[in-house]
Amino acid sequence: MTQKTNPRKYYKFPIFLALAVICGIFIGAVMNSDGSKNNITQSFKRYYEILNYVENDYVDTVNMDELVDFSIVKMLEKLDPHTAYIPKKDIDIARSQLEGDFEGIGIEFNIIKDTIYVVAPISGGPSEAVGLMAGDKIVKVDDKSVAGAGITNGDVFSKLRGPKGTKVKVTIVRKNAKKPLDFVITRDKIPTYSVDVSYMVDQTTGYIKVSRFSANTYTEFKQALTGLKAKGMKQLIIDLKDNPGGYMDRATRIVDELLDDRKLIVYTDGKDPRYDSRIEAYMNGDFEKGPVIVLINEGSASASEIVSGALQDNDRALIVGRRSFGKGLVQMPIPLSDGSELRLTISRYYTPSGRSIQKPYDKNNTDDYSSDLLKRYQHGEFFHADSIKFNDSLKYKTTKGRYVYGGGGIMPDIFVPRDTTAFTTYLVELFNKNIIREYTLDYYSNNKEELQKMTFEEFKKTFTVTDKMLKEVVDLATRSGVKFKESDFNKSKNMLKNNIKAYIGRSVWGNSGFYPIINETDEIYLSALKQWDKAKEIELGKKKK
Repeated sequence: MTQKTNPRKYYKFPIFLALAVICGIFIGAVMNSDGSKNNITQSFKRYYEILNYVENDYVDTVNMDELVDFSIVKMLEKLDPHTAYIPKKDIDIARSQLEGDFEGIGIEFNIIKDTIYVVAPISGGPSEAVGLMAGDKIVKVDDKSVAGAGITNGDVFSKLRGPKGTKVKVTIVRKNAKKPLDFVITRDKIPTYSVDVSYMVDQTTGYIKVSRFSANTYTEFKQALTGLKAKGMKQLIIDLKDNPGGYMDRATRIVDELLDDRKLIVYTDGKDPRYDSRIEAYMNGDFEKGPVIVLINEGSASASEIVSGALQDNDRALIVGRRSFGKGLVQMPIPLSDGSELRLTISRYYTPSGRSIQKPYDKNNTDDYSSDLLKRYQHGEFFHADSIKFNDSLKYKTTKGRYVYGGGGIMPDIFVPRDTTAFTTYLVELFNKNIIREYTLDYYSNNKEELQKMTFEEFKKTFTVTDKMLKEVVDLATRSGVKFKESDFNKSKNMLKNNIKAYIGRSVWGNSGFYPIINETDEIYLSALKQWDKAKEIELGKKKK
């Protein structure tokens, strides 16, 4: 379009963006139930007129970009809980959660008391190359202070990430250094990992932790599987607890490594036939024989539920944990012309038995949907399996005759209640204030040479969290405003010691030093280790209703 317009009369880009989004929502829905046509043009015109009047005649100056973004978000809330609009300013952070890598300085960080702590420089990254260390506190970026109230993860991303080859100056405070230290870091491409760790639990049991399904997840899983088989793995635990999902095709390819004979993995059904699909196992997988246990909980959603649902319905794995989140809607990312993005629900997915695991939602009450996990907690579901009620009309059967249910997440074969004994109010306050993380970073800084002389196996077997260390944690907590509660402390003592040891291990060996220790107090993991007989029964085809 080459004709010039009056910018006063026709407010430029935000209006056109909003109209384009609205057009995308309503295309394909032009017919009412009585067969008459919706007048979409009138809807466009009405919205356009309002924006134009606000821009030209409203008494105060208005940020039209923010106004349009807000109106789009509120409009999409009338569709379903997972259709979403991501403004341009937030798109990099949103996409980085699914991309296989990003460009930046390469650190894992945590914000503690409004200060950016370096948890660890990423191995082989530019921060490690210039000498940043675990426990360093970043106080300035390009000579501007970043220490203070209100610093957020988004702020850190915007200041430290950037195009490969660009430079950024960071000023850090380091334990035992007499004055702040300056480092000029050249940004580079930083690999990120979604398979957090894989290791042998014992001589025959392998463990793989998948934190999300991002661009490289399948490749990472395949490498982990190959490595564990080379070490003698005969049975496998896949940990999907708190995995929010991600790319569907990465999830289905992982399932294909475990299923044989063109078995159905998942199918989708949308209003437009273009979005209908049927995905079956098609390749020779690396672990099609051997018991499998999948760990899930209330934080396992979307692609995690595709994996656990497919393996459960095909009687290929025993599912252990608590009922999953219940997200059975598929979103398609649609890039918009200004760099923002619409993630539009285009279909529902169904497990092989025919289950839709999408939990109910009210289009007019999104708050009710978002508070579902809190309601589950209050109802007692996290602690008692018999508090969970399923609709008999949504009963289905697995390939070998076991009953499963749709309409609200994946119900595990073995329910594991949440452990409330050790999770006292005092321990929760320590977590919320990042006391344990702060203490362990300082401990690592003060004892780095001694710790790095040990192998992880030696550390795991011989390192003990002493009473002196516990007192130091309590003293730090007291200085940070956490009131000491002796009865809570005694109940939480063992878990507190485990967490301190695990986080020290993480500072030295990364996730390989963290998960083998933290799992020693994970009730779902510990329960799974006792369920191999049931997992073998499923694999051998014994029907259990």
